[in-house]
Amino acid sequence: MPSYSMGRAARLLGVSADTVRRWADSGRLPTRRDDHGKRLVEGADLAAFAVALAADGASGGEEDEPRTSVRNAFPGIITAVTLGDVAAQVEIQAGPHRLVSLLTREAVEELGLTVGMEAVARVKATNVHVDRV
Repeated sequence: MPSYSMGRAARLLGVSADTVRRWADSGRLPTRRDDHGKRLVEGADLAAFAVALAADGASGGEEDEPRTSVRNAFPGIITAVTLGDVAAQVEIQAGPHRLVSLLTREAVEELGLTVGMEAVARVKATNVHVDRV
């Protein structure tokens, strides 16, 4: 069974290492110490916590969040907008992930997408949907 460091667990959960440490300190996330005193999370415990965390987030979402069937959301910042006559390209940096979406120029203009704006790239299969935040 794999074990994960606090930092690796944080990356897998999409939060800071400090947040994972707080969860561990409060007893929400079980940890153990290795022979060198380093705190580790067992893979099965991390998997169960990730599922519970996602369920909590899904049931307690904010009222103004869009209702959507697209489950893979990447909140980030728009780093580039390239407008053509009909089509447009929008690049979003979401943590370590760079997502590029091709959409209509009209959609970019209706959403008012500009560089430096927060946005959420939603991915379903091979399509990326961009929601203005």
